Amino acid sequence: MIARCSRLASLMLGASLSLASPGAVAQGAPTYADTVELAKRAGLVLRAQIVRMTRVNTANAAGAASPYQRYLVEAKTQALLYGTQGIGGSLRYIADVPTMQGAPGSVVAGQDVLLFAWRVDGKPTELRLVTPTAQQPWTPEAESRVRSVLTGLVARDTPSPTTSVRELLYVPGNLAGQGRTQMLLGTKDNGTASVTVRHEPGKAPVWSVSFSEVVGKASRPPAPDTLEWYSLACFLPRTLPSQTRVPGSDANRDQAILDYYMVLNALGDCPHNVT
Repeated sequence: MIARCSRLASLMLGASLSLASPGAVAQGAPTYADTVELAKRAGLVLRAQIVRMTRVNTANAAGAASPYQRYLVEAKTQALLYGTQGIGGSLRYIADVPTMQGAPGSVVAGQDVLLFAWRVDGKPTELRLVTPTAQQPWTPEAESRVRSVLTGLVARDTPSPTTSVRELLYVPGNLAGQGRTQMLLGTKDNGTASVTVRHEPGKAPVWSVSFSEVVGKASRPPAPDTLEWYSLACFLPRTLPSQTRVPGSDANRDQAILDYYMVLNALGDCPHNVT
């Protein structure tokens, strides 16, 4: 029994230590998870061009985070990517910008930026960023990612983030090395998601996720940097919760738990660069 538990713990540790980011991003640049979370918090997402930046005296700007400097930014609207109301051509807002020129997030007059913000009531030309650093340099790639995220967030079948791991169940097949693990997950919208891991003799296990009531509807894992991936990778606990139900024999329980950590390893971690 002790040897079995030690072996299982060793395998789980190895799986958790090998987690890696699914996609490379420049140090300090917004990750996919950053983009999703900024978009979810924003009432407006737009592309703007900076006209003027006026440094704000930090003595009068409590909350400016080092190594950032706070600025009053004047800009003009280039395109509204998301928003239930229109926006004027001239904009003003406060933003924290990295003090080191050329650092990710640093901007200059004449540069285009992406803004995640809310309108200020009664002040049609003023915005309030969802975070002080929610002004990000614009690139075609960054805008494409934002548009993809926004489209996904308003889709009817948008996956809901997972909130719990309810049950893991491994059922062996008729052949040696054959079997299936079913993982039942709770979601933020009080729904259910399921992950299925299939084992076939002489083959690597394959897994898929379903965010519908139809178990096994999907045929492959979610692609990195998609809302399906985000809903798992950014919310599944890195250590299996003690309250998770894992029925069956010791061998079946071991396999179900190992499959859980295999899925975590395949998903990779969920990095954040934007504060």
